[in-house]
Amino acid sequence: MMFRKLMTIEEAQQTIQSHFKPKELGDEDAVLLEAYNRVLAEDVVSTLDIPPFSRSTMDGYAVIAEDTFGADENQPATLRVSGVVGVGEQPLIKVGKSEAVEIVTGAPVPEGADAVVMFEDTERVDVELRVYSAVTLGENIMKRGSDIKKGEPVLKKGQLLGSSEIGVLAALGLTKARVFKIPMIAVLSTGGEVTEPGNPLQPGKIYDINAYSISTAVAESGGKPVYFGTVPDDKNALSNAMRSALASADMVITSGGVSVGPHDYTPQIVDALGKPGIVVYGIAVKPGKPTTVGFIEDKPVFSLPGHPTSALLIFYLLARPIIQQLARRPFSPM
Repeated sequence: MMFRKLMTIEEAQQTIQSHFKPKELGDEDAVLLEAYNRVLAEDVVSTLDIPPFSRSTMDGYAVIAEDTFGADENQPATLRVSGVVGVGEQPLIKVGKSEAVEIVTGAPVPEGADAVVMFEDTERVDVELRVYSAVTLGENIMKRGSDIKKGEPVLKKGQLLGSSEIGVLAALGLTKARVFKIPMIAVLSTGGEVTEPGNPLQPGKIYDINAYSISTAVAESGGKPVYFGTVPDDKNALSNAMRSALASADMVITSGGVSVGPHDYTPQIVDALGKPGIVVYGIAVKPGKPTTVGFIEDKPVFSLPGHPTSALLIFYLLARPIIQQLARRPFSPM
């Protein structure tokens, strides 16, 4: 088979998109630490206030702000220390008029108090506390629900879960997230010269670069690479490998065997596996001219050149957006 009229990159992208009908892969629960870099399959609404209580942001004394009005170095306000509140405990004490309760950073603010004065601005003798700097209402207090309010939407369906999003889910007490399933992408290399890394390199052979660079690029794009190994330049072997890959994956990526040499069988085999077959046969770009793209029913098959630089370039230009769509990630064709 010789190359038909070469397409521009833009024509190839448009042709691929016109044939591609993203199928629903479904969703699943993922434990929180495994949900990183996955795509959320549902909106998340907070079931509680964050923080769940008003807390001190300083070490000092919980007070009624009005009791400190006018306090300065020359005329300190005098209060009586009536107790202590520590981190992780529910305060049982209530702050009354002209009273103060010792408090540490992160501890719940006791009832009655509406501000916290820092230790540095006080002087204490026994239960008598002198306050040398006035505080305003709410000063040094993080109020209940100031980060997230109960009933507030916090994450949206389709959002990629990064470190901050995982932190939000943990703050809500969740142990798992509902995420879209990851598309399975079959990756295989063709050619009698290709050798698996780790095996002795015989004369005339090269190590399989593409399977590893393409598989990694698949993972970066949101897919799960399924490596089918190397396939020799043999029609039956390649046809069987392609059928197996199509049966077990949502998309297939091959490298090598796409030019016009006597053993470049990949385009013929893909075209014979089902309809519509090959839809892109050669692209007016260097490197990457002998790229072919086909569809076997609803499954895309990208056949990339064997040259590692060409293969990776065409992957990013054409295959990556398709994987991103299958994975329900945002995408934009280059």
